Amino acid sequence: MPDKDKLRQLDEQIARLGSVAVAFSGGADSTLLLARCLATLGAQHVLAITADSPTLPRSELAEAQALARELGARHVLVTTAELDDARFAANPPDRCFFCKQELFAHMRQRADREGYQVLAYGATADDQGDFRPGMRAAREAGAVAPLLEAELTKQDVRDLSRQLGLRTWDKPAMACLSSRFPYGTALTTEGLSRVEQAEGLLRSELGLRQVRVRDQGAVARIEVEPQDLASLVQEPVRSQVIARLKALGYIYITLNLEGFRSGNMNDVLVNDSSR
Repeated sequence: MPDKDKLRQLDEQIARLGSVAVAFSGGADSTLLLARCLATLGAQHVLAITADSPTLPRSELAEAQALARELGARHVLVTTAELDDARFAANPPDRCFFCKQELFAHMRQRADREGYQVLAYGATADDQGDFRPGMRAAREAGAVAPLLEAELTKQDVRDLSRQLGLRTWDKPAMACLSSRFPYGTALTTEGLSRVEQAEGLLRSELGLRQVRVRDQGAVARIEVEPQDLASLVQEPVRSQVIARLKALGYIYITLNLEGFRSGNMNDVLVNDSSR
C-alpha cells in the first residue's frame, strides 16, 4: 500500500474519534499518533497525557515534554505509582498489565473531567506478534489504537514520520525501565535508578544510540547494536565501562554477543511454554 494511502487510512480512523486523550511517551509511535490527531481533529480536541513514574527515565520525560511543545499539543503529566502495587512490583510476566491498567484509569479520569471522549494509544500491527499484556489493559479500558486499526507496522510509522518531518522517525526504541529486570526480580526505585544511570552514561559518554543494561543483580548485561559490539571491548573504553558500572554497584560487567533485541527478556516465556 502506498504511503499516502496508509496516511489517509490512519487519518480516517482518527477522524471518527471526535476528541481524544493520547497516551504519549514521546516515542516514534505515539508521536506520529499525536501529530495526526492534532492535524485531523485540531489542537482543541486533543490532549496528550504522559505518565510520570520511576519507570520512566528523566531524559524521556523531558523529551516528551519538548515534543509536545513542538507539535503544539496541550500536554499534561499524571503521576502513577505502579511500584506501590505489589502485583506490579513483584515483576511477573504480566507486569505491564498492572502498569497500563493504572495509566488508563488516570487517563480516563482526566479525559472525563475535561470532556475528551476517547482514549488512544500507539500500538501498531507489529505489537500483535509479541507478548503484550498492556494491550489487554488498554482493551479493558476501552482505549483505541488507530495505528493498529490502520494496519501500520513500525516501519510504516518510521517512513510516515520521516515524510511528515517528525524528528522521531529514527528514534531508538525505548521501553520502560522495568523491562531491564528478569521476571520475578522485585522492582525497586533504587534498582530502576541504577539502570537509568548505567544506560545514561553509556549513551552520553560513548555516544551509543541503542543500548540496554539488563540488571541481573550483581551482573550488568550490556546490549548494543551488533555494529557497536567491537567498540566496547577495545581499550580504553572497556576499562572505562567496567569502572563506571562497578561504581554503580555491579560486580560483573558482561556484553551480550547477540546484541540488542527488543523484547528479548520474553525469551524465557517462550522456552517455558515449550517444555
